[in-house]
Amino acid sequence: MEGNPKFEASQALPAVPYHRFAEMIGLEGIYVDRPEAVGPAWDQAWAARRPVILEVKTDPEVPPLPPHITLTQARNLTASLAKGDPQSSSMVKGVLRQVLGRLLPRKG
Repeated sequence: MEGNPKFEASQALPAVPYHRFAEMIGLEGIYVDRPEAVGPAWDQAWAARRPVILEVKTDPEVPPLPPHITLTQARNLTASLAKGDPQSSSMVKGVLRQVLGRLLPRKG
């Protein structure tokens, strides 16, 4: 996001099982739908002896955040929310969950 609200028409992706398509054309396909499965999926992908499609189900209302957010990225996110993103409240909740999840220790 570069400071613009989400353009709804660009967000509609077909419900294609990309990992299955990868397998049909001879690649390795890995599907992840739980946070705790991300690490093992990456391990499996790095160990593969052929190209891999790693399909990860995420919340479509929460933009993926890099490990270290720059001031420019924070400004752009704030600007997009101020301009009236249609899902701003759920986006803010998701972003806070991501940030707090990195800062707070997990129960074991």
